[in-house]
Amino acid sequence: MADIHFGTDGWRAIIGEDFTDENLVRVVDAAACIFKEDAVAAGRPAEAPGTLLIGHDCRKDAHAYAQLAAQVAAAHGFNVKLTQDYCPTPTLCWSVAQDAEAVGGIMLTSSHNPAEYLGVKLRMADGGAAGKEFTDRVEAVLPDAATDARGAYEEVDLMTSYLAALKKLVDADAIRNAHLRVVVDPLYGAGRKHLAGLLRDLGVEVCEINNAEDPTFDGLHPEPIPPWVDRCIAKVPELGFDAGFINDGDADRIGAVDEHGNFVNPHRIITLLVSHLAEDKGLHGRVVSTITASAMLTRQCKRLGLELTSTPVGFKWIYAEMEKGDVMLGGEESGGIGIPSHVMERDGLLMALLLAETMAQRGMSLGQLVDDMFEKVGKLEFERRGLTITEDQMANFRANIVPTYAPDEICGKKVVDVDRRDGVKFYLEGDAWVMMRPSGTEPLVRIYAEAETVDEVRALLDAAEAVVTK
Repeated sequence: MADIHFGTDGWRAIIGEDFTDENLVRVVDAAACIFKEDAVAAGRPAEAPGTLLIGHDCRKDAHAYAQLAAQVAAAHGFNVKLTQDYCPTPTLCWSVAQDAEAVGGIMLTSSHNPAEYLGVKLRMADGGAAGKEFTDRVEAVLPDAATDARGAYEEVDLMTSYLAALKKLVDADAIRNAHLRVVVDPLYGAGRKHLAGLLRDLGVEVCEINNAEDPTFDGLHPEPIPPWVDRCIAKVPELGFDAGFINDGDADRIGAVDEHGNFVNPHRIITLLVSHLAEDKGLHGRVVSTITASAMLTRQCKRLGLELTSTPVGFKWIYAEMEKGDVMLGGEESGGIGIPSHVMERDGLLMALLLAETMAQRGMSLGQLVDDMFEKVGKLEFERRGLTITEDQMANFRANIVPTYAPDEICGKKVVDVDRRDGVKFYLEGDAWVMMRPSGTEPLVRIYAEAETVDEVRALLDAAEAVVTK
C-alpha cells in the first residue's frame, strides 16, 4: 500500500502505480469518514449525513475510478451524486455550493500534472478547497487495507446549470456586439467543448484546438504555460484572431495569448482583471494573492486603492482568506483565479469569459489591454523553473537555505526584504524579486523571478539555481 499524503491541493499519483483501485478506496473511505464526522457534529443523522458530489476529469479510466469512489462514499450513508461525464473542477465546486444538502465534494483529477497521473481533490460545503487541518484528519484515519463496503449512487448532469450561471455573470450583449474571434485550447482537459460552447453561445467566433478525446493529451502537459501552449501561440496570429484562452487539465486555471502570439501570463491576467472588476464592473473588496504574485499586482492595487493580502502558495490559503470575507478576487501565479461571489474556488472558464468581457466593454484587443495596463503600472518580466534535485540537495535546501540563507545582494541588486513563509523570497531594489520553494506535489524545487528585463530575470534564476543545487 502506498504512503499517501495530501500536497498543496490533494493527493496525486501515477495511474497503475500508486494510483490504484485499492489506494483510491482507502482515500475515499477516509475522506468519507471525516465528512461524516463533521456532518454528525453539525447535527445530521449518522445514517443520512447528507450529500456528497463526485466529479472527474479526462484522465485514463477516470469515470470508472469515479464510479468506484461513489460506491465507497455511498457505503457511509451519503446520498452520492456522480457527474455523468467529465467536468471541470469549478463545476463540481459550484454544484456543491449550490446544493443545500451537500456537505462536500470529491474531485478525481490531477489538474496540470502529466497524463499518467490521477489524483483526488477534496472540497468543502461551500465549494472551497479542504484545508490542511481537514486533510491531516483524513490522513490520520487512512485504513491500511481497502474496505469492501459499497453503496448505491446516482449519476447527474452537473454541467447545464453551471454553464447557465456563468453566462449570467458577464455582459452578454457587449460580448455579442464585439464580434470577437478567439482560439480556445483546453489542452485535452475537462474544459474541452464547454468553454468553446459558452463563447459561441455569446456570439464569439471560436476555433477550438487540442479538444479530442485523448487521455494521453497527445504528449502535452495540461498546464497553461509555455511550452505546452505553443500550439495556441501559433494559431492565434495564423488565423488573425483577437486572443487565445487556455485552460489546464481540470479547467480551474487560465493562460492567454494576445493577437500577436504573445503569451499573457497569469500575473498579467490577474492584474488586468483586478482593474476590470473594480473600474468596469464597480466591484470592491480585498485582493488576495500568493507570495509568488507580481509586483505589478501590488502597484495595481495601490493605484486603485484596494487592499492586497499575501498568502503562502496554494489556493487553499486564498480560500481561507475568502472565508473571512470582503474579498473581491483571489489569484495565484499558476493561473488559478477565483471570485468568491461566484464560488470560493478558482474558475478558468469564468476568467476566460471575463477577459472576453473586458475586451468587449473596452473595445480593445487583448494585446492593447495589456499595453494599456503597462502604461498604468509599469512592465515587469517573469519566469519560473522547476529543478529536479537529489534527496541530499533537498535536505540541504530545507534545513539550511530556506531558514538561514541571507545574502545582502543578488545579481548586484540589494536585498530589501525577506519572506520565509513558503520557501524563501528575496525582495530586491526596483521591485525585482527571486524566490525558491519546494513543490507541494512533485519532487522538485521551483524557482521564480521577476524584474524589468528578461535578461535580469534569467540572471536571477541562474543565481537561485546555483544556490539550490550546490
